[in-house]
Amino acid sequence: MARPSRAHEKRAELVAAARRAVLRHGVVDLRLRDVAEQADMSAGSVLYYFPALTDLLKEVQHEAVERFCVERERAASEEPDPRRRLLGMIRAGLPAGSDDELCVLLYELGTYARRDPAYSAQHIRLCERQVTLYASILEAGAATGVFTLTRDAATLARNLVMLEDGLGLHVTQAVPTLDAGQAERLLLTYAADVTGCDLENLEGPEER
Repeated sequence: MARPSRAHEKRAELVAAARRAVLRHGVVDLRLRDVAEQADMSAGSVLYYFPALTDLLKEVQHEAVERFCVERERAASEEPDPRRRLLGMIRAGLPAGSDDELCVLLYELGTYARRDPAYSAQHIRLCERQVTLYASILEAGAATGVFTLTRDAATLARNLVMLEDGLGLHVTQAVPTLDAGQAERLLLTYAADVTGCDLENLEGPEER
């Protein structure tokens, strides 16, 4: 009897190794041998499962996008109060610090989005999923009278995502210009201004 193929398992191991390599070396300086070393394999063996390093990194990006989106969607869906949903959404999207692996990974892989349409498509997909989720929270809050929106929900949602991305970059720099708490307060201030709702002083706020 033929032995079952381990290709799927090996590919998963290589995706995990590439993720570690990106976090260690960054995307710009990453080489195939860096991934091979992390996987304890030869470069030729890596290419057996992924014809090019870019193919492997696309899998890493896809996995990271899914993890990020699913975690945020779960955090938002567990809270019925639109105010707390918005607060939870903001907290789930900002890096916890300069060593937040998932956020750093997404920022690193986003570097390729400037020159590779496939990476750009994933980056756009990530952005649009966040915009949709923010918009749904804002619309629910407006419909129940909790929020008084200064503009349409889609515009405000897109602004929140873009502010979140920019603040997150500052938090994850080698020498951060903001810490996670400062970034959160800045985003909460904007959210309060456009919803007419003070999110920082909700009764019994969740601790970071």
